[in-house]
Order: sequence, then structure tokens, then C-alpha cells
Amino acid sequence: MLGAAFFFSLTSAISKWLGQEFHIVQLVFFRNIVGVVFVLTSIWRRPRKQQGGKLGLLIFRGVVGTLSLYMLFYAIQTLGLGRASTYQYTYPIFLALFSWLLIGETLNSREWLAIFIGFSGILFVFRPDLSISLRDNALGLGNALLTAVSYLSIRQLGAVYDTRAIILSFMLSGILMPIVSMLIGTYYPVEHLDFLIGTFRWPDHLIQWAGFLALGLTALMGQKMLTQSFTYDKAGRVAAIGYSNILFSVLIGFLMGEAFPSVFTLFGMALIVGGGIMISLAKKKTLTEEHVEGQPE
Repeated sequence: MLGAAFFFSLTSAISKWLGQEFHIVQLVFFRNIVGVVFVLTSIWRRPRKQQGGKLGLLIFRGVVGTLSLYMLFYAIQTLGLGRASTYQYTYPIFLALFSWLLIGETLNSREWLAIFIGFSGILFVFRPDLSISLRDNALGLGNALLTAVSYLSIRQLGAVYDTRAIILSFMLSGILMPIVSMLIGTYYPVEHLDFLIGTFRWPDHLIQWAGFLALGLTALMGQKMLTQSFTYDKAGRVAAIGYSNILFSVLIGFLMGEAFPSVFTLFGMALIVGGGIMISLAKKKTLTEEHVEGQPE
């Protein structure tokens, strides 16, 4: 899980570097087109065994997951690696809350305390830096909200679909939706929807092509390690280790020239991590799908 967190951090760092020259929808496209080759190869070697029957929900999961990835890559460009990753990892807090609101799951007192601690942390991260726009912070949190919604759908899909089919729905959406976004952006640019609408640009140098390949491969390695880690230890403990992604992202962001987080922001990060770990350890079962993509995918 520590390796998965590191590779997901590298994915975010590569997206930040490439995002200086290319639009985020193009990054989403390349991030998924590399991974889908490996998933299709796996399905070809070992055919799926599944009941199916929830195609609409499967498509919904893919669309919502792709939108969350749009917001993640956009937040990385506007908020920085550390803050964007912190917002991303608030998804367990929203997942617990949505599970209570939408499907009637019972939350114990420890989980309610974790939700309160997590939301307190969000306020500390959200509020202190007034130089960052409200819209950019809201889109950063939007990634976590959509990730939580996506994970709720996975709970229903996991009973009737092969895990690879669920991942494939996300990756195919992550290819088709950016194509539509780039076509619209080419002929009908919409400035205030810059996190959804963009244009395609061919890479100019071999190092840029290598960057796009690395974007997909690091995400794939992170997903592979994430899935394997849940087979070797308790889900809650493994999920808690995943919060090291925030530490990696802050350090990598600092090495890439970002300002080190303020004391208020660091305190908020600590509260969010604490609340998320409390929820992770309280749950008897945790989903093994990607976030993020997060990363979460």
C-alpha cells in the first residue's frame, strides 16, 4: 500500500508537469488509454465470470469516476499537489456520510466523531489561504464527493460484475469523455468550463511522449499494488496506510517548487488524515477499487 501511495503521487506529479503544456482532459485520455490495454489483455487471457444486469449503473460509475479524475487533475494544477491530494483523501468521510444518507447504513459514535474531525480539517485547509479562489477549492472537494458517489455504485456493482469490468468501465469512459471534451473545446470553447472542455495538442518531443506513457504506467502500478495490498492484510489497516499519499504529494510538490503548507493547512491535513483513518479502521470491509483516479480511480 505504501508503494501504491507513492506511485499515485508520481502520477499526480507527472500530471502537474505535463499540465503546464497540455490540457487536463488530454492527460485523462492518456492516463486511461495506457491502462485499458492491460485490462483488456487480462480479460482476454482470463475471461470474465459475472452475472451482469446493471449496465446503467456500470456506465454511471464510469462517467462519475472520469469526472472526479477531471477535477483531481484540475485541482493539482490550481491548488498544488499537497492540497489537491488532501482534498482527494476526504472521500472516506463523504462515503460514510453518503452511506448513511442514501442507503441507510448505521454509523456508530466513533464514525460520527471521525466525520466531525474530518470536516473540521476541511475547514482548516479550505479557509486560511484566501489567495486561492473559492471555485478552485470547491472543485478540489468535488473530486472527493464524486469519488464517494462512485464507490457507492461499486458496492452494488461488485456483487454482479467482475472487478476488471468495473475498472474497464472507468477507463473506457476516461477515453471517450475526453475525446468529446476535446472536440467541443476545438470548435466551441467554453472558458468557464475549462476543467471539462479542452483541446488536443500533439506532443513535440520524445520526453513528452515518455511523460504520457509514464502517466499511465504509474497509475497502473499504483492500482496493481493497491489491489494486491488488500489481499495480504486487514482492509482498514491497509487503507489507513494509503494516507501516506498526502505526505508524498507534499514532499514532491515542494521539490517541484510549490510553497510548503502553512501551519493551519498542516493542522487541517492532520485532522483529515485522523478522521479518515478512524473511519477506515472502524469499517469491517473496505472497497479495493482505485480512487483518485485517482486516482481514485
